[in-house]
Amino acid sequence: MTEFSGPAQSWSLAAFCSVVALTLLLCVLTGPDADDLAEFYTGYKSLSPLRNGLAIAGDYISAATVLTIGGIVALCGYDGVVLALSAVLSLLLLMFLLAEPLHNTGRYTMGDVLGHRHPARSVRIAACAVTLLALVPMMIVQLAGVGELLAYVMGFTEPAAKNGCVVGAGILMISYAALGGMRGTALVQIFKTVMLLGSGLVVSGLILHTFGWSTEALFWTAARESGAGPAYLRWGLQYSNSPHPALDLASTQCAIVLGAGCLPHVTMRMYTAGTPRQVRRAMSWAVSSVTLFILMLVLICTGATALLGHARITGADAHGTTAYLLGARAAFGSGLSRSESLLFATVTTAVFLTLLASVASMTLACANALAHDLTASRPLAPTRELTLARLCALLVGIPVILVAALAQHRSLQPLATLSFTLGASAIAPALLYTLFWRRYTRAGLLATLIVGSLTVLALTPGTTLVSGTPLSAFPEADFDWFPYNTPALASIPAGFLAGWLTSVLSGKSSADRERARYESTEHRLLTGPSARDRPAGGTDGS
Repeated sequence: MTEFSGPAQSWSLAAFCSVVALTLLLCVLTGPDADDLAEFYTGYKSLSPLRNGLAIAGDYISAATVLTIGGIVALCGYDGVVLALSAVLSLLLLMFLLAEPLHNTGRYTMGDVLGHRHPARSVRIAACAVTLLALVPMMIVQLAGVGELLAYVMGFTEPAAKNGCVVGAGILMISYAALGGMRGTALVQIFKTVMLLGSGLVVSGLILHTFGWSTEALFWTAARESGAGPAYLRWGLQYSNSPHPALDLASTQCAIVLGAGCLPHVTMRMYTAGTPRQVRRAMSWAVSSVTLFILMLVLICTGATALLGHARITGADAHGTTAYLLGARAAFGSGLSRSESLLFATVTTAVFLTLLASVASMTLACANALAHDLTASRPLAPTRELTLARLCALLVGIPVILVAALAQHRSLQPLATLSFTLGASAIAPALLYTLFWRRYTRAGLLATLIVGSLTVLALTPGTTLVSGTPLSAFPEADFDWFPYNTPALASIPAGFLAGWLTSVLSGKSSADRERARYESTEHRLLTGPSARDRPAGGTDGS
């Protein structure tokens, strides 16, 4: 019931090829002109709130959501549901706390937001470096996931075939980012979100129908088939072997809640809305779409456990990353008709496009940061900056492809955790302090970015995600020394404390100067730029 062969495999291959051709065509047709930076970076802010909201949801729903959190839901029950809801909470925090200020103060990149308050080259360089540190690990996870997905669905077993899938997907991600720019990647994300929600609704309905439309029956059956019994429905199963299960769960939650919504490929969509009102409406659509998908993810992955059992899920992948696909396949029963094969192909294609579109957006965010932030002190001609951005997409993409091909056979959960924790420990405190604290100094901002990032990079190799257990990235090694599963409980306070302490120790004169500078920009923070401050080519219309 879980073998992907015959009509399902043929339809999936045809769907993959069709989607690749269609999305590439969309990127070519909607790509920016050779000298139009505003179109490349923001798509002229021409997307409606609905389309922008679907694009934000598409950026937010990544491999970490579908594969990693889906696997935890399938294998650990309650703990996975808590992490899935933490992802929704992170997007809510972005919506209510940061979305409008980011739109009002940013132009193209996170460096614009930070540089608006502290216009210095060092700030731009630090922002660019943190953007790369936060997104490159997640890009590797996504791209390796594409290779594993294609190999699993298509039945590839040879390492060369898997590497070929990674290289092909990597070429596509570079093409999406370089050719389509913001508008092209947004259309790919919209297409992906619609496919993911539509196919997910069908599969969720089939699973609920199997259990008589009773979620209670679904979860109790999953608990029985999980092998853990009632523990599946209580917290702590994921960290049952940890000496500090409650702190481990809290640490992971903090990383997701504070970090997921602050990652640069998500926040860059705030700059593509025309007005603050459009930002609010777009975020409403995004939160609604992500919430709906999270509910479907929980149903489908729990359904995988209930229909197949723990052993068959871990037999396909020890971390349960294929649980979403397995649950979708099991929902259709033992035999597939032609229509059911087509529906299942839609599911696999939606997951494939999820991984591919997310990594394309991350590539674009990295390329934008390199091309725009590093040249901000000496602006280039529009044509040269646009050419540089496209070259930077290639510069970032090639190493990611090589590492993803080499890392496919290892657990990539440490890389996803690294990205979220960097977002929570460096980016989140830097944005919050910059946007809302009057005394925040440039030295404090640099301390936040540097200390938060270095703490994460120093502590992550010592966690059990990297070594010390059979499910670690390096199961044959044992150099775990940090007592928790993720470093968030130490790195998040370090990032906030470094910025606060450095700013406070800067002295009264620095505090007065920063307060005056903040008050001079407060009107823009609250209401957005005036007409004379808006860049040429922009628009506030819908």
